[in-house]
Amino acid sequence: MPQLSRRRLLAASVPAIGGAAAALHSAVPHRHPWDNEAAAAEHDHGSSHGPSGHADFRDGRTVDHRANGFDPHAILRDFDWGTTRKLAGGQTLREWELVAAEKEIEVAPGVKYAAWTYNGRVPGPTLRCREGDRLRVTFVNGSDHPHTIHFHGIHPAEMDGVPGIGAGEIAPGESTVYEFDALPAGLHLYHCHVRPLADHIAKGLYGAFIVDPQDGREDADEMVMVMNGFDTNFDRANEVYAANSIGFAYMNKPIVTKRNKLVRIYLVNVLEFDLINSFHLHGNLFHYYPTGTSKTASEFTDTVMLCQGQRGILEWRFAHAGKFMFHAHQSEFTELGWQGFFEVVD
Repeated sequence: MPQLSRRRLLAASVPAIGGAAAALHSAVPHRHPWDNEAAAAEHDHGSSHGPSGHADFRDGRTVDHRANGFDPHAILRDFDWGTTRKLAGGQTLREWELVAAEKEIEVAPGVKYAAWTYNGRVPGPTLRCREGDRLRVTFVNGSDHPHTIHFHGIHPAEMDGVPGIGAGEIAPGESTVYEFDALPAGLHLYHCHVRPLADHIAKGLYGAFIVDPQDGREDADEMVMVMNGFDTNFDRANEVYAANSIGFAYMNKPIVTKRNKLVRIYLVNVLEFDLINSFHLHGNLFHYYPTGTSKTASEFTDTVMLCQGQRGILEWRFAHAGKFMFHAHQSEFTELGWQGFFEVVD
């Protein structure tokens, strides 16, 4: 029998396996560019691809976002500013509590995944602040494994959230406080830094972290997209790819935005088990600001490629109304869930 790969799992029959893998096989379309046999079979039995040239879950099946406790459409525009008060010197103190816990989530219709979460969601809350704010994050480890929070950015060594320094690994049932000033302005991320890193990240312990510049940015329709994936059959390769965790989430329910309105995407790549990920926009080009630490764009393009931990800010305006696709420009990622639509309205 040929070795079972993620391509064969999704593109061909899977009589030897059941459970989550079989459910995932039945949930996604069978036609993939790398599988001629599956393409021929689909030609005989009907295609799940519509005239718009995209894939989607079969038969209109959907993920139960309410049961998950989070919705990828809500995550798009959900920015958590924390609770605030002024310190004696006038500096703003922002406070959050992040709790690590195990939680089963549905990543494709009928496919459950044993995730590790911050505050019950994957990705974790999008923390947002202003440059120079004092940040105080209380971390509670409610899971059965040691965890940390490592923040990208500038901070003291003891606040770095790595084993052996400062509080180090936080044992189950224990807690710690990370406190530092928000520097520099830009788009950052946070994630667990306990070994094996691949497992702690792949399981879902990560989130976006935005530091606004002192003078702010131009008003825009702002969204956060955390590009990720899920290894549902434990073969160290992903079977589902997405932005904000749920494959195809923005296909049947496109992201609505307005024509001529500035769109700003905070794009973070935390994909595990693949060296690179990408974002491609149809029908338009965007200004790209790597890490968002400068207000000068590095390029004007329609595709950007990121390795894990890289992130950037994308800005553009739609000149035309209509539906415009966006997706990874690795075809395999696209066919396995990482694609969606913007619906531009007047």
